[in-house]
Amino acid sequence: MSRIGNKPIKLEAGVTFERNGEEVTVTGPKGTLKHTIDKNIKTEIKDGELHFTYENEELNAKQGLARALVNNMVIGVTKGWDKKLIIAGVGWKAQVSGNKLVMNLGYSHQVEVEIPEGLKVACAQPTEVVVSGIDKEKVGQFCAKIISKRPYEPYHGYGVHIDGTHLVRKVGKAAGKGKK
Repeated sequence: MSRIGNKPIKLEAGVTFERNGEEVTVTGPKGTLKHTIDKNIKTEIKDGELHFTYENEELNAKQGLARALVNNMVIGVTKGWDKKLIIAGVGWKAQVSGNKLVMNLGYSHQVEVEIPEGLKVACAQPTEVVVSGIDKEKVGQFCAKIISKRPYEPYHGYGVHIDGTHLVRKVGKAAGKGKK
């Protein structure tokens, strides 16, 4: 029995949920999101809450998945999603230029990444990038694309990482130090 799948989702005022076969549509004040879920997972709205049920035990995990996806959609169309990236390195910085994020990441050239439609990118400081949008999957995927341009390096602490993640610092070579 899925504990997550059995939790109801509270539909706040202004949020509508529609299902047409496998396609689910959630509309709210910030926009509209669509996704597909298994047709064997049943949905019903009772007292302003959305409930997910299934018929046989094989759909247990899919019930939890469907509930989590729809919950992320509901949060996205009401509050939105955002992630803050930190750029750590001497002289490294980022700025938004038109629909591109232009970054200096220690290479001999600037790294340009096109911002996908539906996402907003802001650079309050040169070493901070805030990615926001209504679709959690798109926000996370774009952040992963930015991080892939210069991932965190544990020996010197350089690189791009999500603010709040646990970063491991490693000790460099110790062999030969202090010996003569």
